[in-house]
Order: sequence, then C-alpha cells, then structure tokens
Amino acid sequence: MCDSTSSSLPHAMISRSALAAASSEAVSRGGRIADLRRDAWGHGIVGVAHAVIAAGAAAALVDSDAEVETLALEGIEAVTRGAADIDTRLLYGLPDAEGVLRTRPVMRLTGRVLSTKPLKAGDAVSYGYTHRATADTTAVLVTGGYAQGIVRALGNKAPVELDGTLRPIIGRVAMDVCMVDTEGQHGVAPGDQVTYFGGAGPAGAGLARWSAVTGMTIGELISVAGAHAERGWEA
Repeated sequence: MCDSTSSSLPHAMISRSALAAASSEAVSRGGRIADLRRDAWGHGIVGVAHAVIAAGAAAALVDSDAEVETLALEGIEAVTRGAADIDTRLLYGLPDAEGVLRTRPVMRLTGRVLSTKPLKAGDAVSYGYTHRATADTTAVLVTGGYAQGIVRALGNKAPVELDGTLRPIIGRVAMDVCMVDTEGQHGVAPGDQVTYFGGAGPAGAGLARWSAVTGMTIGELISVAGAHAERGWEA
C-alpha cells in the first residue's frame, strides 16, 4: 500500500525497497560521499541520507550549514564543500540518455484523473488548440502542470502511463493540470492514477524522454518535480 492524501498535487512516491537496493548498488561501485544537494534531488534529504549511510557511505554532500546540522542530529556526517563520488544515477535509479536503467527508479511521480471528456475527430483541447483529435476518443484531465515540474514543452511530445499503457499528453500543459488522450482505452474514471515517470511499468525511464524534449538534465527535472509534489513513501 502507498501513502495517499486528498491533495490535488502530483505525488512523488519514494520506494523504500528501491532506495535501499539502489544505495547498496551505488556504494558498492565505489566512492565515499553521496550527492544529497537539492533535497537529495527532490527525494527528501533525511530518508536518502539514512539509506546511503546504512549502505556504507561515509558522508553526504549538501547545500547548507543548516542541512549539515539537521543530519548531524541524525548521527550522519555531511559537508557543503568538495565533490560527491558515489554514482548519482545509480543512487536514485535514473536512466541514461538512451533510457537505460541500471537500478530501479527510487521516485515514482504520479497524478490522478480529475475528469473525462469525449472528443470527436477534429475537436481541439487546451490553450491555443495545439492538438486536434484525429479520431473519436476520450481525453482525461490529470493533476500535474508546469507549476509542479510537468514542463510545458512536454505537451504533445511525451506520454504518461495509464493503466499499464503509455498514452500521450495532448495540448499545452497548464499550470496545475494537463490532458491525456486515452486513445480508446475504456473504463478510465476520475480518481484513476497516472504515472509520469518511475515505477516498474513502461514509464520507468520516462525522464530520458523528458530530458530529450526539454533540453533540461534529468537531475534538474526530477529535483523540480520532487520538490513541488506531495511526497510519500511506498514499498
């Protein structure tokens, strides 16, 4: 079971098992200092610090003296200077540019369906009508917009995972929501979950596509999304 709230924000679900496994793998490959800047790349600094230290790391690289003090209270050494030498891609389960994952994604970013809207061929959606349906279909309005790190450039160019299948984001991404074409998928209803990236399904390496579309690094994308989502934990 995963934690949930009634928030309209996307949810950044951190997998305990993936974090433990990824930390062990990353530390075993060498290095002593883990990069926990930007709130552990949006994953939450305290939880990641405990996992990576338990895996054998010596210290964490953080952004501020306040974070050094916070981790000191947890019995964890942290520094604000120097370089991290533990492989960050392994630590957080991030894909490379080709979408290859060497460890399981630690974060799974999800939204939920707010409403459904039948579309006829030729119907347009969202601001500016940048998308018109090529056939009769159903679109769904989903929590998560550019204010939460679902970058505007992803509209018409990236998919989400809906009921185990990748379906395209259509039209312009709005501030707090975006629209997804179900492409004839039946039975989608308000409250259903979509996965933007991460998890064990086809969206697992989705950040590689996001990076290619936006020109932003995978680290930038996941840090922003994680910082603006409702964070929770799952197995």
